[in-house]
Amino acid sequence: MTSEHGRSLDEMAADLTDRRRPFARATVVRAQPPTSARAGDQALVMADGEMFGFVGGQCAVESVRQSAVDSIAAGEGVLLRVLPEGAETYPETSGARVAVNPCLSGGALEIFIQPVVPTPIIQVVGDKPIALAIVDQARLLGWAVSRVDPEAAGVWEFTEPHGVVASIIASHGGDEAAAIRTALDHHVPFVGLVASVRRGATVLDAMDLSVTDRACVHTPVGLDIGARTPPEIALSVLAAVVAAIRRDGLAGTGAPEDAPAVVEPRREVDPICGMTVMVSADTIEYDDESGSHWFCCKGCRDTFVARSAGGLQAAQ
Repeated sequence: MTSEHGRSLDEMAADLTDRRRPFARATVVRAQPPTSARAGDQALVMADGEMFGFVGGQCAVESVRQSAVDSIAAGEGVLLRVLPEGAETYPETSGARVAVNPCLSGGALEIFIQPVVPTPIIQVVGDKPIALAIVDQARLLGWAVSRVDPEAAGVWEFTEPHGVVASIIASHGGDEAAAIRTALDHHVPFVGLVASVRRGATVLDAMDLSVTDRACVHTPVGLDIGARTPPEIALSVLAAVVAAIRRDGLAGTGAPEDAPAVVEPRREVDPICGMTVMVSADTIEYDDESGSHWFCCKGCRDTFVARSAGGLQAAQ
């Protein structure tokens, strides 16, 4: 199956993954005639709703686009059941979502949508046992890890400048302030300093941080679990990072510089069938004296135009 510029969807997915661009893969797992899709048909959906590939007609496409965008934002897969109006519905359960489309010509679809979100990156400054334990445990979580030599803490550059969710300084001395400053300058949302309460406060007080920057720095870093050994301390540190990710939805340091800004897609209601559609450059639109209107398909637009023309003639 091909996508943009003749590339296969697999090639496109590999490229997006390499460039750390979030997307979702939608796969038809069941199709009931007379739907045009077949089991195994696939599409890739970007975070802004742009789609490549084929998973059915326009009515099914709108449901897939919206579910995929929501799936990417939540970081969770979903089984989408697309049903024509009047069909026997399925109960909505965890991990499943039902879309009843009035304009669907018949048949039903089940489509599994799997988000592919860039792996979080954690930077660890230090070469002592606690730093090494943090590195080992972060890898067990499936994160990408970059360990920084504490001797270069003041001049180091991120080997992966995009997607860093946390920088942990566990050098136990050295130029910790320079390491913190570098992380803040790269807009890392969670910066942790492994230190005692007194030493951590001393380091931060000497830096004259802004209120915003100070809120990003955590010291002593880690949840209070009574940790004593390096592995236990590493566990408490990573637990604090995970808690921040889940609680605050930490994003990394951003998409690559060549990535277009992701804007939450605009959603409008088709005035004919009542379906919610995502507004993009290729969304069917019709403008009249009452304003702009968007439609799931040409049939709905033509019906709207005909009704508008009929109402205008009656008024005359």
